[in-house]
Amino acid sequence: MSDRRPRAAWRRHPEPQSEPASEPRATDRPSVVQASLYRDGRRVSSPATLADTFRQLREHPDGMAWIGLQRPTEAELHSLAAEFDLHELAVEDALEAHQRPKLERYGDTLFVVLRAARYLDAQEEVEFGELHIFVGPDFLITVRHGAAPDLSTVRRRMEEDPDLLALGPEAVLYAILDAVVDGYAPVVAGVQNDIDEIETEVFGGDPAVSRRIYELSREMVEFQRATRPLVGMLHGLMAGFAKYGTDEELQRYLRDVADHVTHTSERVDGFRQALTDILTVNATLVTQQQNAEMRALAEAGFEQNEEIKKISSWAAILFAPTLVGTIYGMNFDNMPELHWAGGYPFAVLLMAVVCVSLYVVFKKKDWL
Repeated sequence: MSDRRPRAAWRRHPEPQSEPASEPRATDRPSVVQASLYRDGRRVSSPATLADTFRQLREHPDGMAWIGLQRPTEAELHSLAAEFDLHELAVEDALEAHQRPKLERYGDTLFVVLRAARYLDAQEEVEFGELHIFVGPDFLITVRHGAAPDLSTVRRRMEEDPDLLALGPEAVLYAILDAVVDGYAPVVAGVQNDIDEIETEVFGGDPAVSRRIYELSREMVEFQRATRPLVGMLHGLMAGFAKYGTDEELQRYLRDVADHVTHTSERVDGFRQALTDILTVNATLVTQQQNAEMRALAEAGFEQNEEIKKISSWAAILFAPTLVGTIYGMNFDNMPELHWAGGYPFAVLLMAVVCVSLYVVFKKKDWL
């Protein structure tokens, strides 16, 4: 690696010639999770800084550097770009994050973006992380944005299998791909359990289930964006087996990962369709419930109207004799009916005729 030259484009400020370009001022920042140097599949050193890593890799050109960073600073990525001749577009993507899963090749360097996921049991939701990987002939750099995936387990697994680790950076890349894809399995199981619970809540009439369906659907859209591009990416890697002379063991390894990705992608597609169907069923059940409530209200209103009709009818019938009695109860001197012998029977008869007539009318209208 002694012929590696820094890219001048990554120097933000002119530096004195006496200061090596590979000795950036920000190499001691805590975003460097771990840097290790390997030879023949075994760790030979764990440099404390990026500068030490660069120096030791130059001293051992047959070694491999595995550098892990989490949310690195711009200066740290620029120092890596200068040392390993990383393409500026790939470095810009790693700095900004929020990239879609993709695989791009810049000369001898492969740039891979992955979306990891993990299921949070307490919140019953899916959390996504982003991982950027630079793979070169003698180095592998990982840049994490988020808690997932846990690459420490990948490092331990590879160190426990020196023969596999001795195959170089490509072997580490495939191990990381396998870890990311395996991390989807608990998410799939958690989402399946959520869907089962949602189905129970839908038919149980839980009013809050619509919001839960919507939120889970949003998470499945993100999950689909994380898994679907991986299928094409892995097939692209498999298509380059012959061209780049990929080891046969790694070829089998990658095919197994591709099978798992395809299965996961199909499950996620099924989840989205299931949630769409559940949302439709829930909307239908809500409509039916609303219709039943409206029908019940209408029936209650009808019964109330019938009662009002009866009350109004009897009130009208009773009002007639009250009116006649009120008029004849005024006792004015100039009311001839007061001195008429048949006045009382006439008034009573008049009350009866009016009451009977009103009763007959209301009865015909079915108010009574």
